[in-house]
Amino acid sequence: MNGIDIDNGTGDGVDGSTHDTLPGRFLRGLAKSPDRPAVRSGEVTLTYRRLHERALLLAGSLLAALDTRPPAVGVLAGKGASAYASVLAGLYTGITMVPLQPAFPAARTLRMIEASGVRALIADDDSLPALIALRDLGVDLPVLYAPAGDTTGADTTGADGEGADADGVDHKGVEHTATGRLRTVALDPAAALAAPRPVRAEDIAYTLFTSGSTGRPKGVPVTHANTAHYFSLLDARYDFGPDDVFSQNFDLNFDCGMFDLFCAWGAGATLVVPPPQAFRDMPAFVAAHGLTVWFSTPSAIALIRRMGGLRPGSMPSLRWSFFAGEALSCQDAEDWHGAAPGAELENLYGPTELTITISAHRWTGERGLNNMVPIGSVHSGHDVLLLDPPEDSPGGPPAEENAAEENATEESATEGELCIAGRQLTPGYLDPADDTGRFFHRYGRRWYRTGDRVRRTDGGVLQYLGRKDAQVQVHGVRVELAEVDAAVRAGGGVQDAVTVAVPADESVELVVFYTGTPVSAVQLARDARAVLPAAVVPRKYVHLAEFPLNSNRKIDRRKLALQAATTVD
Repeated sequence: MNGIDIDNGTGDGVDGSTHDTLPGRFLRGLAKSPDRPAVRSGEVTLTYRRLHERALLLAGSLLAALDTRPPAVGVLAGKGASAYASVLAGLYTGITMVPLQPAFPAARTLRMIEASGVRALIADDDSLPALIALRDLGVDLPVLYAPAGDTTGADTTGADGEGADADGVDHKGVEHTATGRLRTVALDPAAALAAPRPVRAEDIAYTLFTSGSTGRPKGVPVTHANTAHYFSLLDARYDFGPDDVFSQNFDLNFDCGMFDLFCAWGAGATLVVPPPQAFRDMPAFVAAHGLTVWFSTPSAIALIRRMGGLRPGSMPSLRWSFFAGEALSCQDAEDWHGAAPGAELENLYGPTELTITISAHRWTGERGLNNMVPIGSVHSGHDVLLLDPPEDSPGGPPAEENAAEENATEESATEGELCIAGRQLTPGYLDPADDTGRFFHRYGRRWYRTGDRVRRTDGGVLQYLGRKDAQVQVHGVRVELAEVDAAVRAGGGVQDAVTVAVPADESVELVVFYTGTPVSAVQLARDARAVLPAAVVPRKYVHLAEFPLNSNRKIDRRKLALQAATTVD
């Protein structure tokens, strides 16, 4: 048989195992819940056993078709049922898995493919348009695109009783013509792996891409050692079990999606994918599917509130509620807790470079700084530095990593830019040039500069102040944009507020976007003036029915900044 030696998943010369890896977590769930649902998406349910078998088949078929071991395997995966087998198969290969979002522009996806060294693709059933777009850009890679209407696939009987592919869509005849010039890989049952390929702790489990300041995505590799430490902490902190049902709100190219998958699968629990229309009546969806664990960005709270879903006691089945990706306001936490009074609510924080989330705060109703929920305490196995630039310093990072000892800004005991060293820290960006200014050495350790400013309480809890670049100087007065947000949010009729700074007349102009009831600019300014210095009180206010969201369902501040620029004379 052609292809690299697959040895049924037990060899390839790798002195490693699947213990304490992401595949290992799935195997743990498989042992607990072999015939229970691992994932439900739309009308399709995949049991642990069938998802495992499908992933073994996909991984083995791909490996058998390759002449050499590639640096990375790309996985085009949306959130249909077939996406989960595709992601699991990518991990089962033992090769670095790069999740790719089919809805992204093809040119952006191509940059990610090239930067990460992807030499083969696994595509879920919904990725055909993305494959065609990549083909048209000249991508010439082996592609395993196999809509799962076969005997080893899912329980695919839909509501009408007719057979369909694993995403509930009949693809027959489509892929054969549309993928004509792609080097497609056929499924080969004889090549199915017997077990996931073994790996070493230092091997890269997956690579995710974050936005770069240059407009070029930055690749962030995450090792099996990173994820092993992270999930061991979560196992100790939470009581997830086979009877839990997790929401799966995050796209699979977003690191919080890994929390969803491998917290659920490590416990033998079930993942349920809420479709967009579910947000029209989320309490009904939660009740219908028996959700017990919720995880989303805080922006989802505003959407559910707007749809009337935050009625007191409307989501009683929830045991745990998690929020991450944006600052969480105390008002949002209070409203959510009212709707899910039986759930513990935690605010999670962490950049991709620190493996999913690096701190947590269990909210008990207290009011935090600027009426925001704290980001809590950093996980064990890590150290924290707060760097505070001198008054005459622009606050920028060191110019060279090897000069960081001399050039790094001063340490503060209470407030500054959050820097972290420890076991969840990425080995560094795919492009070493991107490391400059983000990593530095001190006390014999390698640190990551998050770019986030925090304040440390006497009890060691971290309170989020905002992005370092969100501290601006207006008419000679320095102010955190989050402080302006809080001041406007405290005014009558305002539900939420986001302030952006726009250059104007050798200074900056503050423009506030807000939701809630329309209020006159005069009244908003009067309310803000009660707590802000007069020099920094915004003059421009724009009412929105809702904030624009980016692909990760966070507030799209870049879009707001572009809109703000048009409001300043």
